[in-house]
Amino acid sequence: MLKIEHIGIAVKELSISIPLFEKLLNTDCYKTEIVETEQVNTAFFQKGDTKIELLESSTQDGVIAKFIEKKGEGIHHIALEVADIEAEMARLQTEGFTLLNEIPKLGADNKLVCFLHPKGTNSVLIELCMENK
Repeated sequence: MLKIEHIGIAVKELSISIPLFEKLLNTDCYKTEIVETEQVNTAFFQKGDTKIELLESSTQDGVIAKFIEKKGEGIHHIALEVADIEAEMARLQTEGFTLLNEIPKLGADNKLVCFLHPKGTNSVLIELCMENK
């Protein structure tokens, strides 16, 4: 792991949460993006090296909508930046972690991503991410 790349926060409505986080962090949202494969709309903030990603479900039955229904708005995942995502996926699988996808997939912010099953990470959803080159 190189660093914590970002913290993902599930929200009901970006239209309400973007202005809230702009005030809270005293910085503008620098990017919004639709990730159709994940049924999610995202908004990104950066303060120094720290990034926060807000996640809004784009469908009523999407993963984020189900998360909010079960747990409410709040921290959804922690993303860890890695130098070689395929090597790190293989290493973690050897260590006994369960991957939620067998090959890296394209995520938001031009990243290749893989999620680890939270049952093996003390109920914390971990995302591995690497810049898509």
